[in-house]
Amino acid sequence: MQLKFLKSKLHNVTCTFTNVDYNGSVTIDRDLMDAAGFYANEAVLVADVENGNRFETYVIPGERGTRVIGVNGSAAHLTNVGDRLIIMAFCYLTPDEIARHGSTVVLVNPKNDPVSIELHPSVLS
Repeated sequence: MQLKFLKSKLHNVTCTFTNVDYNGSVTIDRDLMDAAGFYANEAVLVADVENGNRFETYVIPGERGTRVIGVNGSAAHLTNVGDRLIIMAFCYLTPDEIARHGSTVVLVNPKNDPVSIELHPSVLS
């Protein structure tokens, strides 16, 4: 059996642009992708802290160092520039893998600069 766990997330990133005419995805600065362990084309769940909207999309790399977070395609109707977002990726683990798993949580400041990276263990002692 496999169970679904949080793999990693960017917590409270600020949306820097929306583009309804793009064919869909969320654009993320490559530095932030690296910090969270996100891959290009990886499926993610995005939660808008300001309005409660949640949507699934996939990651496309943004220019390194720009701190860009852009919501594209139809999802651009669900968020606004300046909204705080939580971007989450998940993984499926076997019971044996759960004991060794920890979720990466990247906390950022209002300019999308990483301020800390935390590892949250899946098994508590």
